[in-house]
Amino acid sequence: MSFNIYTHPSSHLHVTPPGHPERVARIEAVDKVLADPKFAGAVRLEAPDVTNAQILRAHDEAYLELITSNVPEEGWVSIDPDTHMVAESLTAARRAAGANVAAVTDVVEGRAQAAFCGVRPPGHHAERDRAMGFCLLSSICIGALHGIEDLGLGRVAIMDFDVHHGNGTQDIFWEDPRVLFASTHQMPLFPGTGAKGETGEGNIVNTPLDPHTGGKELRMAFEQRVLPALAAHEPDLIMISAGFDAHASDPLANLNWTTDDFRWATERLCELAADKCDGRVVSTLEGGYDLDGLAESVTAHLEVLQAHAA
Repeated sequence: MSFNIYTHPSSHLHVTPPGHPERVARIEAVDKVLADPKFAGAVRLEAPDVTNAQILRAHDEAYLELITSNVPEEGWVSIDPDTHMVAESLTAARRAAGANVAAVTDVVEGRAQAAFCGVRPPGHHAERDRAMGFCLLSSICIGALHGIEDLGLGRVAIMDFDVHHGNGTQDIFWEDPRVLFASTHQMPLFPGTGAKGETGEGNIVNTPLDPHTGGKELRMAFEQRVLPALAAHEPDLIMISAGFDAHASDPLANLNWTTDDFRWATERLCELAADKCDGRVVSTLEGGYDLDGLAESVTAHLEVLQAHAA
């Protein structure tokens, strides 16, 4: 079965203010990885637009109206101190969500074994009713809910290994036991959520990691908490919020993961998918702000996904 990669030109048109870490250079670094001949066998697809109905499963109507009405004709509009929009930003966010919808559709319907959404802006900080942390729309939540509501999936598991806690994903699925949300993240760190005691309906599994810890602690977190919880959920699909800012070189945090750590984590998730859900895996790009660390880690992540789909 195929390995699908979803991109869209609008990811390059979401321009943030000078000095902002979530910058166009990030997607340029990812695109260079995708152009490597080792990934020539992947199926390349343009991310479609998402529908408003699909967005409104994850976000309040008033919030969608707010960000839609605030799209500027020129310059930037600041939705919060970290989150900004130019004229093309909402299009980019909609296409990022659409990439997740298309990826879930193709994986569930058997046209692909695994998929990667190489798009921006990221989405896992966007809560049901507010933008936050560079994120406008919760792409992965929109994709997961599409799988449940439109494609008949009973249970979805989302694993988030971004260094920052996915507060938006947690907020949206706090009372929805159909979705298990598991997260490893540095704590204390933005956004300040993600304590072990935050459990929702028993479907939230947070594993905060101390600053300056590395691969040993990552493996312990996966083996002792994350993988058992994912397996117990018996998911029909595993989705990954693939942030690469836990890398030791990343400027926004203080974890010491290596490229091999991201490879190991991806391998474990793919093995679990093979055991529990016919190998179905959908991954979407979240953070990662050191360009070299991002490129190396994305390469390792994609190598595992491609081998899993072979």
